[in-house]
Amino acid sequence: MLKELSISTRSQVEFIDITSSVQELVQESKVKEGICWVFVPHTTAGVTINEGADPSVKRDILSHLDKLIPLRGDYRHMEGNSAAHIKASLVGSSEVIFIHEGRLLLGTWQSLYFCEFDGPRHRRVMVRIMID
Repeated sequence: MLKELSISTRSQVEFIDITSSVQELVQESKVKEGICWVFVPHTTAGVTINEGADPSVKRDILSHLDKLIPLRGDYRHMEGNSAAHIKASLVGSSEVIFIHEGRLLLGTWQSLYFCEFDGPRHRRVMVRIMID
């Protein structure tokens, strides 16, 4: 089963928790044991798993990515979004999550985040759910 989530980002750089949206797709699929692939088909956005309980964690990640890869730098890409491309490459474009008893098998504090690095934009997230 392949599904698509539509996301509208509001800021140039942000993390959006998509855990519940992906979990809803798992429940709709009725798959009890399997695998969930999450893929972002964009070169200036990504997806990651990290702590979801403390919002300061995502702020820290974004802040330090900005320090490591500033918006303005000695970049050659003419569109002016080289930093977004680099951040997306570092974060990655996909995650694989086990499904157990009909639920995403994430750790106690883990959440799944869509990572925007060149917004605001309308984005897509592809979700493939496969039975074990």
